[in-house]
Amino acid sequence: MRLADRLRVVQADITTLDVDAIVNAANAALATGGGVCGAIHRAAGPELAEACEEEAPCPTGEARMTPGFELPARWVIHAVGPVWRGGQQGEDRLLASCYRSALALAAQAGLATVAFPAISTGIYGFPLERAIPLALAEIAAALEQPGTSLKCVTCCCFDAATRAAYEKARAELGL
Repeated sequence: MRLADRLRVVQADITTLDVDAIVNAANAALATGGGVCGAIHRAAGPELAEACEEEAPCPTGEARMTPGFELPARWVIHAVGPVWRGGQQGEDRLLASCYRSALALAAQAGLATVAFPAISTGIYGFPLERAIPLALAEIAAALEQPGTSLKCVTCCCFDAATRAAYEKARAELGL
């Protein structure tokens, strides 16, 4: 199957996706937050917060995995992206690392389908047009790993503007 068919971009509520795992744009404490993190915690139920307490803390650039509880997804991968501080504090490296870490956890667990939000682009302020190419490059590299269990990775966009930015970057990168 072609890479282009294995990397999907959709506009949807990530908490409704029936995939092996959804990725949470988490904070280092793995605590219930706002935005996508709050939505995932609400949809998964109170057991998610308890499971996160056992896995915390999670440094920026890393990821942890918990069950999905009441979500359609069986697992939640909590990836901690960087707060944008102007681009001179290693933000690009840390964002790429959190995607790599999340994808590595998924592959180690033998998962086939994973959905990501646009990590760090909400309240953490990472510019969308800078974050998306980094995310897509890490996802493409993971999908191209020989023997990977990953069959399809979905970039789940909250709104039409985010989806358009993903589609534009995808075209520019030839993905």
